[in-house]
Amino acid sequence: MNFQEILKMYDFTGKTAVITGGGGVLCGEMARGLAGCNANIALLDRDVSLGEKVLATFSGTKGKHKVIFIDVLDKVKVQEAADQTISEFGKIDILINGAGGNNPKATTSPEQSFFDIPSEAIQFVSNLNLIGTILPSQIFGRKMVEQKEGIILNVSSMNAFRPLTRIPAYSAAKAAVSNFTQWLAVHIAQEYSPNIRVNAIAPGFFLTEQNRFLLTEKETGALTARGKKILDHTPMGRFGVPEDLLGAVLWLLSPASKFVTGIVLPIDGGFSAFSGV
Repeated sequence: MNFQEILKMYDFTGKTAVITGGGGVLCGEMARGLAGCNANIALLDRDVSLGEKVLATFSGTKGKHKVIFIDVLDKVKVQEAADQTISEFGKIDILINGAGGNNPKATTSPEQSFFDIPSEAIQFVSNLNLIGTILPSQIFGRKMVEQKEGIILNVSSMNAFRPLTRIPAYSAAKAAVSNFTQWLAVHIAQEYSPNIRVNAIAPGFFLTEQNRFLLTEKETGALTARGKKILDHTPMGRFGVPEDLLGAVLWLLSPASKFVTGIVLPIDGGFSAFSGV
């Protein structure tokens, strides 16, 4: 295989990528990376204005791009988003299940012990991360089955490997996403088509708007005690930046990984490999 053949693997011209949670920091960067490789992008988000801001950064790219409303917990809304995507782009080649997150009400703190976390907060976080991955996989995955090809990429977390203190619902939900990823990869390959692949990435510790002031001080930018502890257990000694995801994401979405399915790939600066000793 020569250099030109390798480069061609990362040319997504004519491919349509659907990204839930596409208005977020990490998913927005994945969208920019794919747009830069000539993919058509359907950015799906509950907050269309966030998606529009991401879309505004696509200047100079060749593909067709659109922001579409979605509520990943409402099957009717997911179906409407899929129908709109098909109407706009004709097909769906890639689904990135990026919608997810935590909720302060499902977090332990000096003011709220584990025993006092409301069940509805736990259910919200579980639904957002797990059901919010399963429903789009059902609706968009059915389209891939009709085509006999496609790629689903879920977003798990380092919390699925090593649960962090204080966020029990989020850690459990992301562990479920990892398990579901492996289950779905086997199910689809055996029952429908080996040309439909399902994988996940497990980002380590990236500064986002959700966690910035848990890891750094708002006034000074200095590390909090929690942020310092994380970096002490990250051999590369820094937080991830969104661009750090792109190499792994583009590989998993490209023909370069055509014999890879059912994996959960850490992107964590070595956190998962370090015992602390």
